[in-house]
Amino acid sequence: MNCSNGRIRVLYSFPNKLGEDRICYTAWQQVNGLAAAGADLLVFPGALSRPVPPGVKVYPTLARGRLCLPYRLLGALRTVALHDDIVARRIEKMAGQIDIIHTWPLGALETLKTAARLGIPTVLERCNAHTRFAMEAVQKECDRLGVPLPPDHEHAYNAQKLHKEEREYRLATRLLCPSDFVVKTFLDKGFEKEQLARHIYGYDEKVYYRCSERRESKRGLTMLFVGVCAVRKGVHYALEAWLKSPASKEGTFLIAGEFLPAYAEKLEPMLSHPSVRVLGHRNDVPDLMRKSDILVLPSIEEGSALVTSEARASGCVLVVSDAAGAVCQHMKNALVHRVGDVECLTQHITMLHEDRALLERLRAASLQTAPGVTWTSAGTMLLDVYRKTIAAYRAGAPTETSRAREAVGVKS
Repeated sequence: MNCSNGRIRVLYSFPNKLGEDRICYTAWQQVNGLAAAGADLLVFPGALSRPVPPGVKVYPTLARGRLCLPYRLLGALRTVALHDDIVARRIEKMAGQIDIIHTWPLGALETLKTAARLGIPTVLERCNAHTRFAMEAVQKECDRLGVPLPPDHEHAYNAQKLHKEEREYRLATRLLCPSDFVVKTFLDKGFEKEQLARHIYGYDEKVYYRCSERRESKRGLTMLFVGVCAVRKGVHYALEAWLKSPASKEGTFLIAGEFLPAYAEKLEPMLSHPSVRVLGHRNDVPDLMRKSDILVLPSIEEGSALVTSEARASGCVLVVSDAAGAVCQHMKNALVHRVGDVECLTQHITMLHEDRALLERLRAASLQTAPGVTWTSAGTMLLDVYRKTIAAYRAGAPTETSRAREAVGVKS
């Protein structure tokens, strides 16, 4: 660690536009949480879309002022590779100024190689399950449903992308896994437990919070799904279970998100049921969550869906699959079913429909434990992962360095 002030000096490399949607938002919140936790942060994003806390040093690699290299110009894979090359060159002269490097998929290979040669420990963010597992699981489910997966979809099989990510896996000192499900997908592929570090994602408590007004007693449940309506999210399982449950006779199932056209066409008979409302993309998700009883997420594979923490903070009870990556416990503050188990999911929806006391107990427990999964908490946990990674690396640096060198054929 930095001997002058005891703060961990972190180089945070993110190849996309820090602060935009999806993983760009996740990375931005990580930076905020790390800053609040006391990390000494040097951030190399492709570009910066939102301001970061004072004291965080930011040097974009693909932007200058308001001008940014269009990612479509070279294509996404080539653009993030360019970012990776730039960061790798920059750290050549910074070896004594960095304690650990945090990288992201597809924009890390050259950075990880250089770090291994310089003896700097690294972590690689795993915002999803093992990529080979994810591609295979999604394709299998699409084939089962008869829904074609667009060739340019992020989970469509792509040999070039997969090969690069698997090389990155082998080079990183630790893989950052945001859920036990992600850990399992790597263990199942033969990774050592010691290379897998658990951390969490979070929610913004200024945006997601419970309604201060007392919830009205009503006959019907309001069940909510939020996210891209794709096969991997299991919306078909949610619809099937909802329509099998007596909850659909009195309640409402709200679906907030855009559908892939072929998927929507396949599900049209269920989507047209009077209890189902397809809302499309929404900008009022926090309010929808505060007005709903349940958040359903029967994903077949995930990293750790942010909506699960956001929903908890808003007062929704989680009804999720064991692949959703939610930080929760079955029958303590949520209901969890095995992937694809429609009968179990139906039972869980019905339980909450028929037993409102159970619904309220789970909601109260969920709200009580939600402060443990804010972005501030996530930043503190991530900084602790850095400390442990640095300590383990220094204790066995020759072994770690040799493993990384061997992974890319670098001679000692």
